[in-house]
Amino acid sequence: MNLNNKNTKKLKRREFIKTSTVAAGTAVIVPAVFGVFSSCKDKTDLYYNTLADALNKLPNAFPRTKSNIEIPLLKKIFSAEEAWLCGQLTVQFESVAGIAERIGLSVEETQSRLEKMSKRGFIWGNPNGGHVRLAPFIVGIYEEQLWNLDHELAHLMEEWFDEGGAEFMRFRPAIHRVIPAPGATKSEWILPYDDIKAILKTKKSFHVRDCICRVQQDLIDERKCDFPVKVCLSFTSFERPPSEGSITLQEALDLIDKTEKIGLVHSVSNIAEGFFYVCNCCGCCCGILRGITEYGIENSVAASNYYATNDPEKCMRCGTCIRRCQMNAISDYDGPSVVDRKKCIGCGLCVTDCEFEVMKLVRKPDNEIITPPKDFATWELERLKNRGMES
Repeated sequence: MNLNNKNTKKLKRREFIKTSTVAAGTAVIVPAVFGVFSSCKDKTDLYYNTLADALNKLPNAFPRTKSNIEIPLLKKIFSAEEAWLCGQLTVQFESVAGIAERIGLSVEETQSRLEKMSKRGFIWGNPNGGHVRLAPFIVGIYEEQLWNLDHELAHLMEEWFDEGGAEFMRFRPAIHRVIPAPGATKSEWILPYDDIKAILKTKKSFHVRDCICRVQQDLIDERKCDFPVKVCLSFTSFERPPSEGSITLQEALDLIDKTEKIGLVHSVSNIAEGFFYVCNCCGCCCGILRGITEYGIENSVAASNYYATNDPEKCMRCGTCIRRCQMNAISDYDGPSVVDRKKCIGCGLCVTDCEFEVMKLVRKPDNEIITPPKDFATWELERLKNRGMES
């Protein structure tokens, strides 16, 4: 798509949003706790602004924008009452009884509301006798809207990204990290947290669903690829009752092979232990990879601890590696293929389909190896610290 067409589509999107949402107004700062829910319009506007600020205080971040487009975005997802309650939650897990006391509802009513919001992906934890916290917007709340994603929500999401929402990817540690394609490098070089097939073999239940990024790009009529949609893999270390999208271990392993063969990048949560999904991404649809390809955020995804290289004397200039690279990191300039290490994320796609075995994925020197945070709790602490928001 050329730049003029893209700008035209942005203008059309903004006209659509202008006629389908109510202007959000200027963001205001309100106290974290502000009494029992009121349906007064002035109060409900405060609820959405407070929720936006609460989401932005989480490690993942939810950047506020000059246009305040995030408010119509949140209004599309949350009812005013849901925004009121979620806006009073934080990164800290709290008991239902404690939350009930703060917000002025009975424990029974608070639990009922939290259970409904848990099913919609707004909170994490166990509201039935346990503790809960506010879920992050990405990765978290937004991905759970796959079944509710429509034309309007897709446009609002794209506009939020364009107007500054994508800035959440600038903070370190990155939200996602790249896992190299199985077989792309020497087995003795593979670090334990990078061996996706070995990790899958330790799990009990597997599930595949649609890629929300490609669904969203289809809805705004801006998809530039024809990759399949049903490629997002999740898994657990315990048995789950069969449901729509359930697959076997072998089918999960086959999905990894299939997505690698057609040229998709494997990425997971940027942690060494406890990640439970594999995204199979393209550089044109994936919100995280678009951080690099579209928004100029070089470290929007944590590159793997490997990088691609080749033997220029053996390169046949067939162009396969260039076509398969999702990050536009390889070029030939009328000569052998050349890898731009600054753009290379170490996914190995250029290696696995090189007919002449010219491309290689090599492990970075020890002084360049970056070990991901041990688990999600560690990741959150590091991210809050890097954002100057230590709790």
